[in-house]
Amino acid sequence: MSSKFLKGAFILTLGAIISKVLGLFYVIPFEHMVGNKGATLYQYGYVPYTIFISFATAGMPLAVSKFISKYNALEEYAVGEKLFKSSLKLMVITGFLAFLILYTMAPLFTGVFGVKPEDAADVTEIIRAVSFALIFVPFMSIIRGFFQGHEAMEPTAISQVVEQIVRIVFLLAGVYVVLNILDGELVRAIQIATFAATVGAVGGLVVLFWYWKKQKPYLDSLMKKDRGTMEISLKEIYKEIFLSSIPFIFVGIAMPMFQLADLLSFNKAMSSIGLQHVAEDALGVLNVYAQKLVLIPMTLATGFSMALLPSVTKAYVSEDSNEFNRQLNQAFQILLFITIPAVVGMSVLADPIYSAFYSHDPLGISVLKAYAPVSILFALFSVSAAVLQGINQQKYTVLSLLVGFLIKLSLNIPLIKLFETEGSVYATAFGYLAAVLLNLYVITYFTGYRYSLTIRRSVLITVFSIIMGLAAWGMNSLLSLWLTTEGRFQAILIVAVCAIFGALIYAALSLKSKLAHRLFGARIDRLKAKLGL
Repeated sequence: MSSKFLKGAFILTLGAIISKVLGLFYVIPFEHMVGNKGATLYQYGYVPYTIFISFATAGMPLAVSKFISKYNALEEYAVGEKLFKSSLKLMVITGFLAFLILYTMAPLFTGVFGVKPEDAADVTEIIRAVSFALIFVPFMSIIRGFFQGHEAMEPTAISQVVEQIVRIVFLLAGVYVVLNILDGELVRAIQIATFAATVGAVGGLVVLFWYWKKQKPYLDSLMKKDRGTMEISLKEIYKEIFLSSIPFIFVGIAMPMFQLADLLSFNKAMSSIGLQHVAEDALGVLNVYAQKLVLIPMTLATGFSMALLPSVTKAYVSEDSNEFNRQLNQAFQILLFITIPAVVGMSVLADPIYSAFYSHDPLGISVLKAYAPVSILFALFSVSAAVLQGINQQKYTVLSLLVGFLIKLSLNIPLIKLFETEGSVYATAFGYLAAVLLNLYVITYFTGYRYSLTIRRSVLITVFSIIMGLAAWGMNSLLSLWLTTEGRFQAILIVAVCAIFGALIYAALSLKSKLAHRLFGARIDRLKAKLGL
């Protein structure tokens, strides 16, 4: 694998991670300013926007990157240029249509979400505020795909980070000014918060245009080397793009679809059991604050799925079953080795963790405690979907996701009536469990891969995680004699001490049993040598 490719992959991955980390941590000051109700209003706008942006781009950026790379390798640079210019025009049209539809249908979404009549007009304006981003984001995504097709990953990575920074700065500053300087209403602050997606997109575009101007001489020189021996029909290319991109659209909207199920039924279910007065606050806790924390372990899974695909595809195409099985064993086991103890620790330390990030909230703590284990299913879905892509069976991801979504939708109201807010978490868990099991079955069906070794190692990992969790629980109980989670600094101190204590125990058990050696091989010996152990 070339050093240029490795450097590009590293830059792209680093940019994605920085963007995700920024996206995880800005909610701390955001929660402090807008509270639970503000979070609920925010997601009323953001969930439909996320779904619309996936359909507006329709997998085009990735496809454009793939085709430009392919024809560049053949020195048919004019074909890639032709596809890029055509795609830009297409994204302008689809982006503007998506904006018009979301803007126009905002009142309809408000009605479907079961928003209180007195809040309907406000929620409609919030949805409309975020819809403007649909004009810019598809256009921006195609330019990123163009650069990636030319193996220039830096423009994508830098523009992602700048887009996120601009969005967050505008969001936090705007909310602060509206609430604390202008003494405005909460709904106006949330309108600013959702409109920040548009401002961020403009920031990302500025970066991309700068890189375009910088690299224009090089791109012009490539056109002079064009062989000009191929005349490709755009109609045929677009046909292949749309057929191959459908599964990627569904994978991209997996989580927003489950959140959409909550927006459609949560308020109604809570009202039916007499809890309409807390429904909005609970929805904000559930799908914004608690979920942001649960996504921390899953962020690692996203990195795994990106890194896993090339090696899985190579082993599968070359029909090297031993290497394919080895790659999958290592990927699944390392994933579980990290995520299982992370979610056990998050469940055990739900009180200080939630209090450290936000504020001491009994509802948030109980939801996080129930929600944390679902992160394992999020991670497994991400990786299993990447494997299906690697073996060219990504169409089954659509089936598994639809089955999971239907289970979530059918169980949501009954389980909320039984378990209140936690019922939505259980419905999500059942839905994702079904999707993951279907993905894993399809992998076995088409490749013959068996999970016996992964299951045995998972049992050992779970045992070690439970021991670690008990130790962390004991340390937490001891520290609680002197410290309280109602103060943020004290909650942070509790989390830090318990996390370090638990991690040391888990590491000691993993090293003593040789589990870490079996998963990471010589890397563990090199690490021990550096630490002088």
